[in-house]
Amino acid sequence: MNELHDLADQVYTAKTDPEVADALIRQYMGFIRAETIKFIKRTPIEGQDEELSIVMLAFYEAILNYERKRGAFLAFASRGIRNRLIDYYRKEKRHAKVVSLHEPLQDDEEDTLKIDHLEDPKNEIEMTHQRAAAKEEIEEFERQLLTFGISFSEVADNCPRQKRTLQACEKVLSAAKQNPDLLNEMLHTKKLPITALVQHSGVDKKTIERHRKYLIAILLAFTNGYEIIRGHLYHLSP
Repeated sequence: MNELHDLADQVYTAKTDPEVADALIRQYMGFIRAETIKFIKRTPIEGQDEELSIVMLAFYEAILNYERKRGAFLAFASRGIRNRLIDYYRKEKRHAKVVSLHEPLQDDEEDTLKIDHLEDPKNEIEMTHQRAAAKEEIEEFERQLLTFGISFSEVADNCPRQKRTLQACEKVLSAAKQNPDLLNEMLHTKKLPITALVQHSGVDKKTIERHRKYLIAILLAFTNGYEIIRGHLYHLSP
């Protein structure tokens, strides 16, 4: 635990001290290489594999963006690295999606070898990592919910059934996002700050109490860097 605390202190110092940041990157090059290996399935070659440079940059970005409320730093950095690499593969896919070849078999023959569609080999890699990333994030989210004494099935049972109630819950979420201290209080106490949410959102106390488990799950998704889950929520309710 002290080691994790010391790392968090180093990260906070590195935010404003480039020399400390460089030292931290050198100290965790083993971690950076390991994260790269997860994606390219082999040891990266410095100066040749662009993925290694991308992971180093993502690690530095994690230093700049890290907050203690987001959990352990290395877990936070790992999520950022994964998302950065997925973005890289997605951009590569746009440039190499389809290739057509029309190569004569012999100079004096009219027959041609035609490969009309050469699938992007990174597409399957991207999908594999996206599935693994989503699985990892959901498992971490489930562990956090359990610290509140809530299971996924209870969240599902507690979901609003009427549009009016759903809109009320969205007001609660909006109020919490505009007042981050409420989210921090929930994480610290493991309880939904109902009184404060009533004051900031204007939503009836009974409505909040009735959907307490659902609201805890929704608010939790906006606290600890659950990018994939948040993206899904935005997709459902822009």
